[in-house]
Amino acid sequence: MVAVDEHGEPAEAAQTTAELQKQIDGLQGQIDMHLARETTGENPDRSSEVQGLKEKLDEHSKQLEQSAEKLSQLQSANTVLRNQNQALNKAGNKKRH
Repeated sequence: MVAVDEHGEPAEAAQTTAELQKQIDGLQGQIDMHLARETTGENPDRSSEVQGLKEKLDEHSKQLEQSAEKLSQLQSANTVLRNQNQALNKAGNKKRH
């Protein structure tokens, strides 16, 4: 059985998505900081570092998108299984009464 969070979502997928989003937010903050420095001329030699951060951000964004897609698939499967379970419970209860 898969553990679910308070929204009925698989806990592991929700945690992974949250962790990836946190990493993406951190990388975006670093990119913004470096871009601001470059704009003011403080660190013109940092463009390769900024490019590397942008690539990491793109990679993490793709991972987040894939995780969100997987989460959506798991939620759909969970809903189907929950509905099947409820139907089986109703049928079982009718047979007992």
